[in-house]
Amino acid sequence: MATLEEKNQLISTPENQMATLEEKNQLITPPEYQMVTLEEKNQLVAALEYQMTTLEENSRSTPAPETQPSMRRKRKSMVWEHFTIETLSSDCRRAFCKQCRQSFAYSMGSKVSGTSHLKRHIAKGTCLALLHNQGNRQTRGTPTMNGNSSVSDPPRRRCISRNSASISFDLDHFRQKIARMMIMHDYPLHMVEHPGFVNFVKSLEPRYDMMSFNTVQGDCVSGYLREKQKVMKFIECLPGRVCLTLNVWTSSQSLSYVFITGHFIDGDWKPQRRILNVVMEPYPNSDAALSHAVASCLSDWSLEGKLFSITFNHPVGEPGLENLRSLLCVRDPLIINGQLLFGNCSAHALSSFAKDVLWEGREIIKKVRYSVKYVKTTESHEQKFRELKQQLQVPSEKGLSLDNQAQWNTTYQMLVAASELKEVFSCLDTSDPNYKEAPPSMEDWKRVGIMCTYLKPLFDAANFLASRTGPTQNTFFHEVWKMHDLYHSITSHGDPFVISLAEIMQEKMDKYLKECILALAIVVVMDPRFKMKLIEFSFLRFYGEEAGKYVKIIDGGLHELFLEYVRLPLPLTSAYAEDRNFENNTKTEEISDNGLTDCDVYVETTSQNTKSELEQYLEEPLLPRHQEMDVLKWWEENKLKYPTLSKMARDILTMQVSTAEPDTVFDTEIKEMDSYRSSLRPETVEALVCAKDWLRYGSEASTEVSNALAEVEGLGS
Repeated sequence: MATLEEKNQLISTPENQMATLEEKNQLITPPEYQMVTLEEKNQLVAALEYQMTTLEENSRSTPAPETQPSMRRKRKSMVWEHFTIETLSSDCRRAFCKQCRQSFAYSMGSKVSGTSHLKRHIAKGTCLALLHNQGNRQTRGTPTMNGNSSVSDPPRRRCISRNSASISFDLDHFRQKIARMMIMHDYPLHMVEHPGFVNFVKSLEPRYDMMSFNTVQGDCVSGYLREKQKVMKFIECLPGRVCLTLNVWTSSQSLSYVFITGHFIDGDWKPQRRILNVVMEPYPNSDAALSHAVASCLSDWSLEGKLFSITFNHPVGEPGLENLRSLLCVRDPLIINGQLLFGNCSAHALSSFAKDVLWEGREIIKKVRYSVKYVKTTESHEQKFRELKQQLQVPSEKGLSLDNQAQWNTTYQMLVAASELKEVFSCLDTSDPNYKEAPPSMEDWKRVGIMCTYLKPLFDAANFLASRTGPTQNTFFHEVWKMHDLYHSITSHGDPFVISLAEIMQEKMDKYLKECILALAIVVVMDPRFKMKLIEFSFLRFYGEEAGKYVKIIDGGLHELFLEYVRLPLPLTSAYAEDRNFENNTKTEEISDNGLTDCDVYVETTSQNTKSELEQYLEEPLLPRHQEMDVLKWWEENKLKYPTLSKMARDILTMQVSTAEPDTVFDTEIKEMDSYRSSLRPETVEALVCAKDWLRYGSEASTEVSNALAEVEGLGS
């Protein structure tokens, strides 16, 4: 161990004082270190730095003559304006922040930690004491800290990565991100003015200035308009037509909001959907309410000549339907005089049927609900019920559950489970003295069974709608016809309850089929596993000898629609033009002209023996019914064989039997707009709802929707 005097002599030797720069470099990098790795070089430099620092401190601790030259190594890093080095032990020293007194590693033995982590503490703004002091001395927006800045300079907010330079604070980009967050998560726009939100954002970005409600509202509308341009380009390139669904929402202010969703099939034969408009209707019960909303949508999106059908969940009287038919016949003559106006949403119709059944048995349902509630209220009641079930050896495995009266399927499931346990309920009052309410009688349980019989086909059909994605019309026809057969097969049993229920259900079912049978049937025909055969079988089974005239109605409507596709020009989109050019080029290559092309066209158009595409398709054998099949995929593969019929099939398969989302199929009430959304301007509500839908469906998924859209700039961003 060298003495203190020897160390001082080592520092102040003339050889060290007069060493040249070259000799110093050789001292640092002798030959044996020239080939070392980068990591070893860093360790060597760090060790030398530590040795030099130690020598500095030793020299300061030993008095030296005034003439003795100083070898103190000056710290040039700006961090030493904010940190001090303190020795905690013989081999441990730490750096302490002058502002917040937080300590950081500096050296441990011969290992020196460097200064990068100290710079981050200052430059990244994590020293709260420094930020607080700067905030008291400076206003917002002052220049950021650089290498020559003082303690009072605010730190630069930088984001450093391996492959990118520093990114400065971009206020416009920051505002866009906040607006996107508000849209995607349905946050109230006033949240940007809440102190908690402001403090949170400032902790992440000190230069953030509080936004006002009007500012974020304008940013959300701007984002909506940007996304709308993408969706408009998307729709312009569609090869087929658009089908609309209308969902009417109520509000506490006696206003209604019509949610209009467009459904279409893209150039890759994939089903797509976008919310197009949210139209506020001040008089929702007027005859012109829905036609006004549809007219706004057609004008806003330039859908004249592209609309195919409309499905809505709001009950509309005959005057309202006539207004819609008049509008569509003027704007879209292809929709065969409004015959494909699908009318009532199937999910809404099923819910309406179920509500009628439940209303007829409301008094019995109250008794069942009370009994189930008593059992499910406490663990002791449920335990006694299970013990009684075991004693009676009731084989049912169903568990009891209370219903949610806003969703009719839960009431049906409660009735089914309770009906299977009716013997247990009948004996519950004798085994449990606390069960004071009289249980349902055996006659009541018999009527519960009747209600379940009526509700089961409704439950199955609604489950079908809730569990399927994509086109469901081609198989939904069979679900409807099963209900039709059941309700008309139940005759009078002498029970007034059964008679009343049967009359109500038969009347409602006949009305539903009258409104939508054509739309339901022509979709079935477009399924190569069924074609007209399922229609003929179903009608023959129900109508008997009169089935022929009903089949003729469907066949006539189908041929009329096909002739309109043959005679009238289809939408002039780029995808359609490409298909048309491909078909024309194919025909030209096959015929190879010889100057008789015009004659061939004449023969083709005047020959009475030539069968149309529709007739050829209907006469071909059915495909096996048992196999799972993508009907859209089949038509895509056969579009060259049936060029016109495939276009018609694509539009027919776009029609929607339901307007409801899967999680709302069983709802018994129309949705209500919350009070916050109702307080916003109608334009803002539309911007928030539509932009959220487009961000979810459009921006990320649009890169795969269609080859025809590949040239649309920015759609996949």
